[in-house]
Amino acid sequence: MAGLSGKRALITGGGRGIGRAIVDRFLADGAQVVTCGRGAPDDLAPAVFVTADLTRQQDIDTLVRRAVAEMGGIDILVNNAGVQIEKTVTDTTDADWDLLMGVNVAAVFRLCRAVLPIMSGSGGAIVNLGSISADHADPEMAIYNASKGFVHGLTRSIAVDHGAQGIRCNAVCPGWIMTEMADAGFDLAQDPAAARRDAVARTPAGRLGRPEDVANLIAWLCGDEAAFVTGQCYTVDGGLTVATPLRPTLF
Repeated sequence: MAGLSGKRALITGGGRGIGRAIVDRFLADGAQVVTCGRGAPDDLAPAVFVTADLTRQQDIDTLVRRAVAEMGGIDILVNNAGVQIEKTVTDTTDADWDLLMGVNVAAVFRLCRAVLPIMSGSGGAIVNLGSISADHADPEMAIYNASKGFVHGLTRSIAVDHGAQGIRCNAVCPGWIMTEMADAGFDLAQDPAAARRDAVARTPAGRLGRPEDVANLIAWLCGDEAAFVTGQCYTVDGGLTVATPLRPTLF
């Protein structure tokens, strides 16, 4: 995608899953990439990896400074890093709250706050990872669902408040994507294998999503072809959330 060639991208949580697919896609399209996580993978080059705990403001500050030093600026921010905790409200502890909200809410806000002034001179694109869970609550994921609702609202606010500076902000909302986080959700069922089969059967596309499905949309949103697209939340779920619960072929 020519719209990413030479762009300077900061992508959080790029070591595995959806984040890794985003890093790989951006590199393939000619972007410079700085990414982060708590443990460094062995094979991310030529992306620059920074070890960071995004619940810590000082680590966020260091990450942004390193990205600017490595690339000379930041044109794109992808807030991909996230935590999932499989609990109801009554089962959720204060420690659970601090961890999940620290990554899914506070870090997204702080990274946007840090990067917006860097982009304001020449414009840029921000993509935040939301979820279908913000609008269609997954059972026993109370604060995860709530955190993604925040992401969607923040995305719209940034688009409105900073559009005049040439900054676009969108969210991508994955459904069931084949990652470790999805596996943890299926593991809540009494029969995880049956739950997975049911999810596939209820998805009009006939399969679960792949990390590349999400990365492809993010690459487009960050490229020049999406220059008039901002403030939107794009669902990537193979049609899952537009289908009714009735699936005649199951019976």
